[in-house]
Amino acid sequence: MIHSALLVTVGVFVTAFIAGFIVIMSPFFSKGENTIFKLANFWARILLFISNIKVEVIGRENVLVDRPQIFMVNHQSNFDIFIVQAYIPSQFRWIAKKELFTIPIFGPAMRRLGTVEIDRQNRVSAIKSLDEAAQKIREGKSVITFPEGTRSRNGRIRPFKKGIFYLAIKSGVPIIPVSIIGSRKIMPRRSLKIHPGKITMIIDKPIEAKDYSIETRDELITKVRDIIVENFYDGKIASESGGKESR
Repeated sequence: MIHSALLVTVGVFVTAFIAGFIVIMSPFFSKGENTIFKLANFWARILLFISNIKVEVIGRENVLVDRPQIFMVNHQSNFDIFIVQAYIPSQFRWIAKKELFTIPIFGPAMRRLGTVEIDRQNRVSAIKSLDEAAQKIREGKSVITFPEGTRSRNGRIRPFKKGIFYLAIKSGVPIIPVSIIGSRKIMPRRSLKIHPGKITMIIDKPIEAKDYSIETRDELITKVRDIIVENFYDGKIASESGGKESR
């Protein structure tokens, strides 16, 4: 526990330092959000390194290099943020809940990064935020989100929120399903204890959202979730000796 407390303390210090640097220096960056993204990538890799977390990425070739996309990722641990920030092989902008923007230094740094703030408790505000994200996509930027909305409480993948699929259909860009396996063992929900280990991240093939409409959105949700769930449990079975859990 002392080791974990030390890691958390160092992690907070590193986060505060890099976030503060971004807030102060970002007006002087000639390439703006792109430079900040590289700093965020560096931050995530540092935190994974000091925590002794190894990440294996499967399916890098499925990331599109010539057009924007929406990455949808399952959410088991706070470490998921570091994993995708460090190892998704493409630039992207986050869609994040508004509560994160109230954190001193970190919140302003997220705004500098181009993160889209979403208020899940206010439907009108949430739709406005999704429209903002759609504009970023039209500008050629990819976005990333956790469609479950929050971390899993029991290790199973939760139902997906519908709003982000509204964004995908409205933007007409592909969805990239991403499954992270093993992060719950590293740091489960409501725990500050960090366990070194190995993570597998599976990036699946793009799914064309333009083939769906608002009326058929549930079909798209089911298809994306089924892929993420299948990769998650198949990957989990490959790394463990136990049987498959209920989906």
